[in-house]
Amino acid sequence: MTTSPRYRGRFAPTPSGPLHLGSLLTAVLSWLDARAHDGDWYLRIDDLDTARCSPQHTQTILQQLQAHGLHWDGAVHYQSHALDSYKDALQQLCAAGHCFACVCTRKTLRESARAGAFGPVYPGTCRARTVSSLMQAPERTAIRMRVPEGTTRVEDDWRGAQCYDWQQDIGDIILRRRDGIYGYALACAVDEARMGITHVVRGADLLAATPVHWHVMRCLGWRTPRSRHGPVVLRPDGAKLSKQNHARPIESEGAIANLQRCLSWLGMPRHIIQETRSPEALLQAAVARWKTLQTTTFLHADVCTDAAD
Repeated sequence: MTTSPRYRGRFAPTPSGPLHLGSLLTAVLSWLDARAHDGDWYLRIDDLDTARCSPQHTQTILQQLQAHGLHWDGAVHYQSHALDSYKDALQQLCAAGHCFACVCTRKTLRESARAGAFGPVYPGTCRARTVSSLMQAPERTAIRMRVPEGTTRVEDDWRGAQCYDWQQDIGDIILRRRDGIYGYALACAVDEARMGITHVVRGADLLAATPVHWHVMRCLGWRTPRSRHGPVVLRPDGAKLSKQNHARPIESEGAIANLQRCLSWLGMPRHIIQETRSPEALLQAAVARWKTLQTTTFLHADVCTDAAD
């Protein structure tokens, strides 16, 4: 008889700043789902963009998670330590004929790209510049991956079936930027495989990234994880709470209050939220209840916070 693989989840913050309430909600959501399935929960630091990331922010994030009782399994994974893995995967995609060199500047792309489901859609300007090896790619050029014609479908456990048109909604995928930094799509796909992740739990703002990551994984011959996308924290003006719009960092001294707020957004009943002995005790009280709450509507609705957050 075939048995399902052990649940392996992850939380993957970018250390461009401390965690805020929106990122804490995602961390709590993924931690709860992993623990409720008696699974493992890993921490990955997405620190490829060295201009935006810093070791200081990484240390702050580690301290914030620990203070909130969100303890991870095993060693911390760092994208900056996996560059050879990304290079090998990119070479494999090039050799299989999936890639081309893109000489378009940001200015050119701003003028020619149209809005899609997950950011600007590349117009296909350089598609004919096929590269079958990394050695063939000229300096200061990006490497992109061609996407197929037609549509793709993602079965999300919480959001249901999601359909996207490759050419209209997504466009050709950036795998390595002009400055040599590996793209999010490639790095994330490689990371899920090398870490053995079985369930990707994150906010619904990244739902449209799922077909991109899954396509890269399938072209590399890898099995894709399950997709689970939950609520996103919004400001009163409807914008996503983020570092870019100066979201206030969470304070470790207020860990219990922060967790109570996230758990209330996740539909936890009052008697569980009132647990105040410690962050660990509050989270453990939430774990047993999580299985009975997974199919309720709160997972399909974003949550709004006040402007001070």
